[in-house]
Order: sequence, then structure tokens, then C-alpha cells
Amino acid sequence: MSDTSTRPVDYSRVFTQAIDRLHEEGRYRVFIDILRNKGMFPNARCFAGHNGPKPITVWCSNDYLSMGQHPKVIAAMEEALHDVGAGSGGTRNIGGNTHYHIDLEGELADLHGKEGALLFTSGYVSNEATLATLGKLLPGCVIFSDELNHASMIAGIRNSGCEKRIFRHNDLAHLEELLAAEDPNAPKLIAFESVYSMEGDIAPIGAICDLADKYNALTYLDEVHAVGMYGPRGGGISERDAVAHRITIIEGTLGKAFGVMGGYVAADQTIIDVIRSYAPGFIFTTSLSPVLVAGVLASVRHLKSSTAEREAQQASAAMLKGMMTDAGLPVMVGDTHIVPLMVGDPVKAKKISDILLAEYGVYVQPINYPTVPRGTERLRFTPGPTHDEGMMRDLTDALVEIWGRLELRKAA
Repeated sequence: MSDTSTRPVDYSRVFTQAIDRLHEEGRYRVFIDILRNKGMFPNARCFAGHNGPKPITVWCSNDYLSMGQHPKVIAAMEEALHDVGAGSGGTRNIGGNTHYHIDLEGELADLHGKEGALLFTSGYVSNEATLATLGKLLPGCVIFSDELNHASMIAGIRNSGCEKRIFRHNDLAHLEELLAAEDPNAPKLIAFESVYSMEGDIAPIGAICDLADKYNALTYLDEVHAVGMYGPRGGGISERDAVAHRITIIEGTLGKAFGVMGGYVAADQTIIDVIRSYAPGFIFTTSLSPVLVAGVLASVRHLKSSTAEREAQQASAAMLKGMMTDAGLPVMVGDTHIVPLMVGDPVKAKKISDILLAEYGVYVQPINYPTVPRGTERLRFTPGPTHDEGMMRDLTDALVEIWGRLELRKAA
């Protein structure tokens, strides 16, 4: 009899089984083939499942304020393209440090009331690179992480090599219990988000800062789903609540409310210099295209002075929540721009999404594990300033019909 341990690995079988598991659990992800219509968002064209483009309405974009369609943003990108060309030409250290990058970092530092800021190619990279680097530079550091923190923060904490303590979501008593149990002289960092995008709730930033002061901890705040959206100038929840000055490091994205691409951190100049000098995720990657940076510059500057987009978006979110609640749909409670609709089953969430797209021309992606815990699968709607009342009424009516067709549980 041959020894099975000497058989060659069947690589194809391993990979096929991995995909089969996703299908069996109902959480295999499908990319929807769409093109947005410039200047007409949320109208788009879908190429999936039929011949030629079909008009659809997009309900799940993170371009929360439609700034990716704003004339100022598009004009700035076109001007930069014709001025300097397409790419940056290299890393920030080698040829890729353009005047656009320096200007944007200045604008972002000013937005958060910090001495400096540092651009990254995405919000994921800014979280992972910064948290990993901080941990490695602080021997013996313990990082305290909210249990619902984004995957990029979790990856950064893991790659830091630090001890980590996970506290229950927004639970101040549990956080203090964990802080008090550590060596008072050990370096500590509390990492958390302002707006939790899958729950639609907000962290008690000021109270967390109180604990950080009491236990001599640094604070790291992810404002990805809040920058541009809250505060008089779009500085996020920390600006709205007048606590930005108490946060050690604020991280944000340029691909959501600002409508383009990229990520950043803002902090005092020494911390920025440390991250710039030590983070591999910054040092060894080509910098953002100046065309993209020019678009973000226009967006940030516009939202610092204009509140119209924020106000219209908040009004849209409130209207949609009200319609869904009145219709008996299971809307999750929250005070933010996120409108999550609980389903609780990955297969059913995908089925609802498929029916909406095929029959109603409504595009919303199901949110399944690992983005959310198993059993809490949901649809996540992001109404914006350009979603009108008629679109919301049509969406609500469609959901009510599907809920009845599939015999799904309605709100209590």
C-alpha cells in the first residue's frame, strides 16, 4: 500500500473546496458589472445578466455625497491630467512627491486641527501601516481594540506584534476594566471608529478620551465613514463633538464622502514623520496619481465651506428610515447616514438583492460574514443627496413586496 503522505498536493482541489464552502454557506460574493452615469448619480447602467446596459438605481455606494460626480472635482482632475499627465512616477521618496500631495496633506491636517497629515493609497493601507508601525515602535505596547473594528485595523494590530485586548463594542466599563488590569507603565493605545458603518452607530469619543487620559493611553480614531459627513467643515464626528484635539491620531479615507480614492492619517508632526519614515506600506508603494489627488483637493476644499451636501444627505437618510419603519421593515436603529436592513440569513440576503436588481432595477449588495457576524446578515442602504422621494418610495414598495413574497419576518 502506498503512503498517502507521499502523494503530491492536489492544489486545484484545495482551491475548489475553498470556493465550494462559500457557495454552501450562501456567502459567495458576486461583482456587479455597472457604469455610473456622470453627473446623474445614483443612475447607472448594469451589464449583468442581459444583453446591453440596463438602467439601475445605485443604493449601496460609499460615495455618500456624490462628490465623485461633482463638477469641481471632475474639472480639477481634468486640469491636472492635462497639466502633469496620468501617474505620479514613483514612491513619495523617489519622484512621486508632487505639489498636489503636499497641498492635500496641508488641507487634511487643517481639517482635523493637526500639525501634519500623511497620504496613503487607501484607507485600508493607512490603517494597517500606521497601527503596525506604531506597535513596533512602542516596545511592550498593549493595543485595546473595539470588537467591531474594521478588518484593516485588525490586520494592523496583528502585524504590530503587540498584545491586544478586545473590548465589547462601545462598552466603556469593559474598556476601563481592561485598561486597569495592565501595567500602569506599559505603553497603551486605544483603537476605535467614530461611525461603525455596518451598525450605523457612533462611538463615545469624549468618554474614551477620558479613559485614555486616566490610563495614559494614546488614541487612534478611524473616521473613515464620518469625514466629509459630519462637523461644520466635514472633519467628522470628532469635529462635530469638539474632541478632535484630544485624539492622538485621526485616520480617514478619500474614497467615500470625498468621492475619489486614497487614505490618510493626521497627527502631530513627529508622529507623522515617524510613520512616513518607518511604515513599509507607505515607503515602498507608488504614490497616488496627482490626478486623483487634485480631485480630492477640490472635494475637501468644497466640503469645508459647503454644508448643502451634508444636510441633503442627512435628510435623505432620515426620510428613507422613516419610510422603511412605517412599512414595518426591520431597520436597525442608528443616528447616522447608514440605513441597515436586518435579514439574518446569507442566502435570503442574496436572494433579496438578486430580485431587487433583476426585477426592480435596484442595486444593493448583501452584507455577509466576515464583514458582519454570522446570523446578522443585512442589506446596507446609503441614501445620498441625489436620491429623491420617488426613488425612496419605489424602493420601499419593492422591499415590502419581496418581504411578503419570501415570507420574511417584519419588524416587531
